[in-house]
Amino acid sequence: MSRPVNLIYAHPYPDRSRAGRVLLAAVRDLPGVRVRSLYHLYPDFSVDVEAEREALRASDLIVWQSPFYWYGLPSLLHLWIEKVLAHGWAYGAGGTAVRGKTVLWATTTGAPEGAYAPGQIHGHPFEAFVPAVSQTARFCGMRWVDPPVVVHGAHRIGDAELQAAATDYRQRLQRLVALGSSAGGADA
Repeated sequence: MSRPVNLIYAHPYPDRSRAGRVLLAAVRDLPGVRVRSLYHLYPDFSVDVEAEREALRASDLIVWQSPFYWYGLPSLLHLWIEKVLAHGWAYGAGGTAVRGKTVLWATTTGAPEGAYAPGQIHGHPFEAFVPAVSQTARFCGMRWVDPPVVVHGAHRIGDAELQAAATDYRQRLQRLVALGSSAGGADA
């Protein structure tokens, strides 16, 4: 039996996020998936570090699902990383607690994919922004799954296209679970 999947969901306005809800609904019923909705658990931003670490210890596969905010992660997910993946636990001397665990990032953007290109409003391909997130995992010795799941144009995407993206997300997560801990570092 595979170990639980620790899905860290971080959306500051989950009730307003159609795309986030559809993506989450597509995977939350998969066997072993445990959703930790940070904005529900910690509305005061007081992260229970030990509870989060215990959830990480129990999982080989971690999913960070969030909208793409200001070219990065929402503030509570960023705080979660600062508090939970601390020196001496996740990296540095004696910091090996998450080494070898696999991380998949599932994110949504408000802009269409074409807005992420030289000369367009965001100036760079979306892939140019991924290293700020992927390196966090790699710095802690975790295995990053490339490419991340990205749903562009979350405000305007049609129902059929969004459902197709949700189905793809579900299938990728199922493949990663089936591959077990050897899935890291490669697309699945």
